[in-house]
Amino acid sequence: MNNLVSDKHDKSLQSSFNNFTDNHLHIDPINGEGLLAVKKFQRAGGKHLFLVCKTTRDLGLEPNNLESFEKLFNYTIRLSVKINQETEVKSFPVLGVHPAEIVDMCNKFSVTKAVGIAVDALNIAGHKVENREATAIGEVGIPHFIVEDSIKRACDKVLIHAFRVSRDLDCAVQVHSDNEAGIFEYLYNMAKEAKIHPNKVVKHFSNPTVLKSLKEGIYPSIIATNQNIIEANKEGNRFFMESDYIDDLQRPGAVLGPKTVPKLSSKLFNSGVLAEEDLWRIHVDNVEDVYGVTLV
Repeated sequence: MNNLVSDKHDKSLQSSFNNFTDNHLHIDPINGEGLLAVKKFQRAGGKHLFLVCKTTRDLGLEPNNLESFEKLFNYTIRLSVKINQETEVKSFPVLGVHPAEIVDMCNKFSVTKAVGIAVDALNIAGHKVENREATAIGEVGIPHFIVEDSIKRACDKVLIHAFRVSRDLDCAVQVHSDNEAGIFEYLYNMAKEAKIHPNKVVKHFSNPTVLKSLKEGIYPSIIATNQNIIEANKEGNRFFMESDYIDDLQRPGAVLGPKTVPKLSSKLFNSGVLAEEDLWRIHVDNVEDVYGVTLV
């Protein structure tokens, strides 16, 4: 551990930890609570969040062309600015093409056209990261449901391209996938093909498999249930915590709420499951190392 990190940790011992980070959630002022959800996160002790763009349909658009994705990205960036100006939470935009959108496009027109639109959209997302309008690429990846082989191959092509965009920018990429056995090895092999360092690949909605992910170098972002975090911490603190809050009033209770990550972290610290060093590692050090941001 370098001296800077040590100094930060020493300073934290003088006061309660207050730098909780939700690594993956969605905020949707159109279909959900919007900034009210961010303020709930803040009141629970949340300080930083990675604002992952939703889908074009959540914006009332169709994934038919590049313009729809560009509008989605610009909307997410504006929302992040609004969060940062109107709350005490620092948000970091994450821009990508959700695999469900690739499935939709493949079903509407040719696989080749669908891949072309997704690739071009990721290039735009990359430009916005390069211009410091966004922080990372995501969520991109493979469907967590069964699709035709041709669509699965299309999603793989898009994911490889996302890895290459991230490689060239030295930024992180958040991956959507299932949690089947071998998924970390699968992502490692794709990262190797794309020549991106695996610790820049973040497996979103991960099971508490810290050691398996460490073996391949992939970073797990673990869905923040009580049991998941207890099990993960038994294997180390090389992971992120996320709620995957979707902010949709039509789907109340789907995944986890916006207060989950800070509340659960505090609970597990107070019960002795997580040490203060674990809090620093999970919510600050890992985040700064992988995303290249400064939190404190």
